[in-house]
Amino acid sequence: MNLPLALSVLIGQAVTGEEAGYEIYLNRSGINSIDLPRGKVSAECGGRLVLKFINRGAPIHITVSSSNAAMYTDFFHENLYVVDASVVTIPIRKESEEGSFDLEIIAGYGVVKTITHIQVLHPSHLRPVVQEEMPLHPVAHGRPHFLMILMGIALILYTSWFYTDIEYLNIASFIILIVGALYTWYRQE
Repeated sequence: MNLPLALSVLIGQAVTGEEAGYEIYLNRSGINSIDLPRGKVSAECGGRLVLKFINRGAPIHITVSSSNAAMYTDFFHENLYVVDASVVTIPIRKESEEGSFDLEIIAGYGVVKTITHIQVLHPSHLRPVVQEEMPLHPVAHGRPHFLMILMGIALILYTSWFYTDIEYLNIASFIILIVGALYTWYRQE
């Protein structure tokens, strides 16, 4: 369903965060800073590009505009006053071809300006690539971990201190635990 641009922007600002989109952080790394998404920003022909502006500081005025997006969308310009978060939804035309356009985001009445490149793709190009997932639990490699051995030794020393009251066994058990923890910490890759 194609709605007029002003109506689609108003509906887009009422989204509560359940819809997927790209997050753009404001005031996170400094005053009037704009932190764009790290990956590629892409939109689907006939779909919508959802931009979530999340403010991490004082309220900020931003301007979102695109001068070269006429082939892909009716969106041209939007002024926002972002207190906490705001969402802008840009509808992409179904009949548009693959290509790209730029979105300019200006913060603080022209103090900071960033440009993000938007790729417009057909739906077949946007299928998610299934990546191999990491196992939830570490995989055992056949021999006990050095920290586990030291923990066993420390447990034996601590329980023998508990029954014999020889103070050096208590001290030795804690030193062994600290050495094991430091060894494991500095051995990380």
